Amino acid sequence: MTPNVPTAIVCDDDEAIRRMLSAVLGKEGLRVVTASDGAEAVEAYRRERPDVVLMDIRMPRMSGLEALSAIMATDRKASVILMTAFAEVGTAVRAIKDGAFDYVIKPFDLDEIRVLVKRALDIRSMREENASLRRELSERIGSEAILTDCPQMIRLKQTVAKVARSHATVLVHGESGTGKELVAAAIHYWSPRAAGPFVKVNCAAIPETLLETEFFGNEKGAFTGATTQRRGRFEMAEHGTLFLDEIGEITPALQVKLLRVLQEREFERVGGSKPVKVDVRIVAATNRDLEAMVREGTFRQDLFFRLNVVSLRTIPLRERPEDVILLAHHFLDRFCAENGVELRGFDPAALKCLAAYHWPGNVRELANAVERAVVMTTSSQILPEDLPESLQCRPEDGCGLERGEPAARDEGDRPLRVQVGEFEAEAIRRALARHQGNRARTAAGLGISRRALLYKLQEYGIS
Repeated sequence: MTPNVPTAIVCDDDEAIRRMLSAVLGKEGLRVVTASDGAEAVEAYRRERPDVVLMDIRMPRMSGLEALSAIMATDRKASVILMTAFAEVGTAVRAIKDGAFDYVIKPFDLDEIRVLVKRALDIRSMREENASLRRELSERIGSEAILTDCPQMIRLKQTVAKVARSHATVLVHGESGTGKELVAAAIHYWSPRAAGPFVKVNCAAIPETLLETEFFGNEKGAFTGATTQRRGRFEMAEHGTLFLDEIGEITPALQVKLLRVLQEREFERVGGSKPVKVDVRIVAATNRDLEAMVREGTFRQDLFFRLNVVSLRTIPLRERPEDVILLAHHFLDRFCAENGVELRGFDPAALKCLAAYHWPGNVRELANAVERAVVMTTSSQILPEDLPESLQCRPEDGCGLERGEPAARDEGDRPLRVQVGEFEAEAIRRALARHQGNRARTAAGLGISRRALLYKLQEYGIS
């Protein structure tokens, strides 16, 4: 197939029609391959993978309907336009239900052929563009959610990829700001449901009186102000994933209704009595101890078991210190791009401040701190004074120093993190010396990735 040139197959047992359509489509910029019966069309489709097929229904050896069935078995997204006599219109309409794109009646108008082919090409192009955008979004969300050099997080990434391929309900535990929503998004965009919607509900942010309507929608007249029928989040997420954030905040009454949806895969809109069937995958998240809530009687045990089919835990940033600098650089690149700013990175003293902090707000706090620094700095790189005051190191921490200078050694007590950092920096310097400055061999010798080594070189000001 010629690159960037759309290809059409014209299949008809009448040579005059094949020549005429080849000329018409050729003038429209298409490359045309011809076939004299259905068997030749199927063979040509498997070889060429064309953008559109024009095919007669009544042909010897293999009919157009038989060829359509074989082509659709090869590619369910094939765009096949059938050409038929008036008496076969009913057959053509049934063929559309089996996957044909459209049909045209003989003797046909050439302008009608041009319009149908253009529409088929436009829809195919739109599908490919949407698929490309979904892949790009999947990669961006997935990489952002699991950007890590931490062994615990690498194991979580592997588990997420495995779980995503299933249809199991997932419960994500973790502190606020640890990336539970990004994990949920990765599960969706790495799953067979990626083409469907990813719908989010923050159960803690919606008033208790409105949650049921948000979940299930309502019928017209269900309550004052309900002037139309309204779909809820479950219906919006059909064939996709529904992310229920802060699931521990829902009321006991709503817990009963949610349990029914999980068991029966159906619900009733507020004010309605007709069951609505749904095909939705549930990913729930919480920063609360649901098992303790079950023991206290504030969360239903049967609902907990339904939600907790697969349990994942996001890791607090204080438990993954090797990721602080990695994520800081990631956020720096993002916020510089968003704000149209060019910076040379972090000053080594600023990196020491980031590494010494305990991050009670986790990754969300780190992102906010870096965004603030990008907006506030008047320098060509992020300085300690550009960071929030709570992050700025004190001299006794060993990191409030002249920029670019290593921490001074004194005889008093110093934070363990600072002492560990000094030991790590010295180990890196020795490894670099052993490998004559070769960073790839140095990283391999230290058992870390080359990217992690580069960040640590900048963190400790090692040239």
